Amino acid sequence: MELQELFQQAAANSKTLSAKPDNETLLQLYSLYKQGMEGDNTGEAPSNPFDFVAKAKHMAWEELKGTTKEAAMQQYIDLVNKLKG
Repeated sequence: MELQELFQQAAANSKTLSAKPDNETLLQLYSLYKQGMEGDNTGEAPSNPFDFVAKAKHMAWEELKGTTKEAAMQQYIDLVNKLKG
């Protein structure tokens, strides 16, 4: 299977995990998915200082700046497979 297909399969599998991951893992899943799909975060940080979730997501994705889409996809696949057990 091609990396893109494995990535899409992992994205589908992430929605059927037996237990909800902790917030840190959810942020990791989010940021790896965004990096794999779109590449580096080019958007501005959320302007609402009280939107803590949006800020956390933005920062998590920002930390992956410079990671190739392919590397992010592979890390995402590995993480979902680890969570599936």
